[in-house]
Amino acid sequence: MNYQLLIDNLTNPALLFFVLGVCAVYLKSDLEIPANSSKFISLYLLFAIGFKGGQELSHENFTIEIGWSMLFGVSISTIIPLYTFFILKKRLNVFNAGAIAAAYGSVSAVTFVTAVSYLESQQLSLHGHMVAIMALMESPSIIIGLLLISIFSKEDTNKINKRSAIRHSFTNGSVLLILGSLFIGFLANAKQAEGIKPFTNDLFKGFLAIFLLDIGITSGRKLKAFFSFGWFPVVFAIFIPLFNGILVAILSGFVTQDISNRFMLAILAASASYIAVPAAMQISVPKANPGLFLPMALAVTFPINITIGMPIYFLVVQNT
Repeated sequence: MNYQLLIDNLTNPALLFFVLGVCAVYLKSDLEIPANSSKFISLYLLFAIGFKGGQELSHENFTIEIGWSMLFGVSISTIIPLYTFFILKKRLNVFNAGAIAAAYGSVSAVTFVTAVSYLESQQLSLHGHMVAIMALMESPSIIIGLLLISIFSKEDTNKINKRSAIRHSFTNGSVLLILGSLFIGFLANAKQAEGIKPFTNDLFKGFLAIFLLDIGITSGRKLKAFFSFGWFPVVFAIFIPLFNGILVAILSGFVTQDISNRFMLAILAASASYIAVPAAMQISVPKANPGLFLPMALAVTFPINITIGMPIYFLVVQNT
């Protein structure tokens, strides 16, 4: 195993800013990123990824391989919540099991953005259609999670709320922005795109570092209460993403041989949503405890993926 990959990832400035944010909480520092600034940075990152992806997509020819990759991505986000729900249901109630299963079947845009930076450190580039696949993977798991809760819950559920949550999963702001930016980037020619390249490319890593500092502060605050739920959520949040990522890193070889595409598919399978899914569950399943599934995705799975997960998935892809 090439341990240099792991060392390089652990010393990545973006990751170290995340660690700084967690440390700031435990040191009781008043360090804080203003809410409006944090929202702007998150919107910027989604915009930049979408626009650059659209530019890449404009140079690609739609192939059978891309079609299979899209189908593979949607299948992942449908299958993962199915089997994770039954694992979770052994220890948790139906509402929490469904919400957590939906979160782990869906994707994390921030993990995706961080993985793009990791790819660049390996002198590889993101292919535009992977942005479209990420957006397509947001919704299926939410729908599956809601269906599982509806089937296994003994209580009547509000059908209007359910429809609202499903609609929200398609019109979620992060999904809409990244798809819109992808489309605009696809339409813009190279000369037009060159005019905003300093904004979309040169500033990207700096904004990512500040955003991860903010995520670290948020994670540190949520960790305090999280451990009161016992050992099971922690173990699940560590091992299930690693299992999903490694499995998809291997299976993706059947749909594409491109290393960067396989790596990104593994990252999408390993990541967990802490934006779109919580918003949808708040509408539809108020009995699901956000104090459980939010810290699992944000404070455990996210750092696991960006520290040890990414080098592992990359090595698996390289060697299979």
